[in-house]
Amino acid sequence: MLTDADAFDVERQVVEHLRESRGRIATELGKVIIGQKEVTDQLLISLFAGGHCLITGAPGLAKTLLVRTIARIFALKFQRIQFTPDLMPADITGTEILEETGDGRRRMQFVPGPIFANVILADEINRTPPKTQAALLEAMQEHQVTAAGVRYPLEEPFFVLATQNPIEMEGTYPLPEAQLDRFMFNVIVDYLPEDDEVTVVRQTTSRQPEALEALFDGEHVLRFHEVVRKVPIAEEVVRYAVRLAAASRPGQTGTPDFVNQWVNWGAGLRAPQCLVLGAKARALLAGRYHVSPDDIRALAHPTLRHRILLNYRAEADGISVDGLIDRLLEHVRGPQA
Repeated sequence: MLTDADAFDVERQVVEHLRESRGRIATELGKVIIGQKEVTDQLLISLFAGGHCLITGAPGLAKTLLVRTIARIFALKFQRIQFTPDLMPADITGTEILEETGDGRRRMQFVPGPIFANVILADEINRTPPKTQAALLEAMQEHQVTAAGVRYPLEEPFFVLATQNPIEMEGTYPLPEAQLDRFMFNVIVDYLPEDDEVTVVRQTTSRQPEALEALFDGEHVLRFHEVVRKVPIAEEVVRYAVRLAAASRPGQTGTPDFVNQWVNWGAGLRAPQCLVLGAKARALLAGRYHVSPDDIRALAHPTLRHRILLNYRAEADGISVDGLIDRLLEHVRGPQA
């Protein structure tokens, strides 16, 4: 049985292992992924914090490649599911089939679907009907699927990254706000700067990509989840995260006028929870043992952008959700770092 001193020593070893591996993670990612540092940082933070991510970006920006690369570095089982209008829940979770045994008897046997993996890329999740979307989101929340009344636990760690194409919205099924709230971050993948794009074109047209080295495994990731939650954070920093989310809710006492004018619905309780948990993971990745207000500010956009619903007046005034979050950060004063 571990004593408190032994447990602390194990945690310290995990943190040191992570800190020493930060450069190696960047090196391995750099073999395949050029640029997109902010995107990769946010995905890694979400992975270490045990959250799921929504990835929004145009086609051809290497979203699938990025997710597959992260899965390989962490030696995690990867599955890509292409969401289409005819996709059924059983195509994701699995189904029961009639099987004949050696003695001639027949029985129902559950065949697991692609959801039984560590890293799931739900490609274009908004192209499948709500019933199929709900099957994936139930697995995200409960880490299990149910077939014929029997519950089947999913493999741990379990990490879902769902992509959305912001260009073509015709014939899609946008996720309801309550389901969007299940995602820790909404990560925006944009076009690369010219120099980075030139590097990508040169590398991908001249040689095969380098082999990746696995740096961690699933057990390491699960230990990271435990250690992240134990990172100390001052109460004033927690209050800052709570006040930032609360300021986005229209009709509340102390809500800024611009929020009442442009917002239909603000961020709920999961927003400050994700802000704090993500800030703890960001601090560890930066080699720090405490959370600063800068960690909260750095994660405000990916945490809040899918949890704030703007109204028609905001659209008419040319206000974007990221622009509104900028104003929230200016309005809500945080503690000094």
